[in-house]
Amino acid sequence: MTRPDRRRRFREALRAVLAPVVASAVALAGLSAWAATGNAGVPPRIGEVVGYVLLPYGEQRNTSAFFLIPNTGDVDDRLLSVTSPAAGENGTRLGRHRATAGGGAAYTEVVSSAAIPARTSLDMDPHNVRVLLTAPNGWKPGDTVPFTLHFEHSGSVGTEAVVVRPGAR
Repeated sequence: MTRPDRRRRFREALRAVLAPVVASAVALAGLSAWAATGNAGVPPRIGEVVGYVLLPYGEQRNTSAFFLIPNTGDVDDRLLSVTSPAAGENGTRLGRHRATAGGGAAYTEVVSSAAIPARTSLDMDPHNVRVLLTAPNGWKPGDTVPFTLHFEHSGSVGTEAVVVRPGAR
């Protein structure tokens, strides 16, 4: 075998080995960057959701539901919406408590979503995020109301909320 043939075969072998090595290095660099930015790990995991809904007062039918939503995963998630077959004709909306500047009147602002950071819980309460709905007549303390919570990454989670009198939890 002549020297030029050996060189040609060496170059061909080098090219054959070099392509997978370069592809592996690029993949490794991409995975390292992905892990370094916090995107690796356990995806968002919504744990057992516990909730309650306030019994409307007097003739008022508008009320609020509140949920404790744990995210046990390593990645943030977002609550996008909440639905319930028991909600009146207006359905449900996510709302957030707001107060005007200078200690003026408080109001509820409708919001499109609520963040649930990784390894924490969203604990809805009257001074934060809540689910706004119109209750049908006939609810009594202790009744349960079905809800479905829709998340950006975790899909849909079904739960029930217990009807309680205002001031009780």
